[in-house]
Amino acid sequence: MTRLTLGPIAYHWSAERRRDFYARIADEAPVDEVYLGEVICSKRAPFQEADLPEIIDRLERAGKKVILSSLAEVMLKRERKATEDLAAMETPEIEINNAAGLFARGQRPHRIGPFMNAYNEANIAWMAGQSATHICLPAEMPAPAIAVAARAARDLGLGVEVQVFGRASLAVSARCYHARAHGRTKDNCQFVCEADPDGMPLRTRDDRPILRVNGIQTQSESYVDLLPETARLVADGVTHLRLMPQAADMVAVARVFRDRLDGKASADDADARLAGLVGLVGLSNGFYHGAAGYRRIAAATAV
Repeated sequence: MTRLTLGPIAYHWSAERRRDFYARIADEAPVDEVYLGEVICSKRAPFQEADLPEIIDRLERAGKKVILSSLAEVMLKRERKATEDLAAMETPEIEINNAAGLFARGQRPHRIGPFMNAYNEANIAWMAGQSATHICLPAEMPAPAIAVAARAARDLGLGVEVQVFGRASLAVSARCYHARAHGRTKDNCQFVCEADPDGMPLRTRDDRPILRVNGIQTQSESYVDLLPETARLVADGVTHLRLMPQAADMVAVARVFRDRLDGKASADDADARLAGLVGLVGLSNGFYHGAAGYRRIAAATAV
């Protein structure tokens, strides 16, 4: 059965908000697996570390499988140490998002996150040779490439995951534009990113929304939505569908995807429900259809 997963929170949410969020996920969300951990900025990690054991315990008691995700960018000594400590863990499972984590993990089993760019069969085969058991594909891969990657992963005995909801990660940088936009440096950011729990919006010179900034990360403005494409993804061999946490009712979002996967909701009904949950935020599936990522390709004209 296709498994529904919840990716790691990308934003700097307060400790209280995180605790409340995961309590609801544990008690109400029909997801099978939950990724935890700080992926974007190591300075945020201390705000959540104290709560992780309790969050993990609650999720596991609710029947959710927990995976810990590593940083996407490792530059400082403390980040190398944190990555090495994470890589040394035996349980829960580890998702690696950076080559430093891959080096530290050695030949012990692990998952590969979307920041590692598993774009083709040769790359996936190499990762499998390093003891990867699972691959999450980058959000910008089009349908034909996903099908090829899924087939290669299946032949190697790997799980394969695709993001089906939430803002796409487009880039990570050594610099923090979020801090710079407020006249601060990365080292003296004063955690200004906490003021933007769904990312800081950027607009074009003619005042149209274009991107979101989240610390060192640049994201799409729209939420990726592959709800209409879930049947094709499953048919192509994708084993896990990932929802990325956003400032929306993620329990309700998960229910929409679960109902669609279980055949309890028609495509039109599920689409209408999801659109009602995201408010004014646009939905996009352009990357999947080989088009500009921000575009929304209607089912009737989809590849």
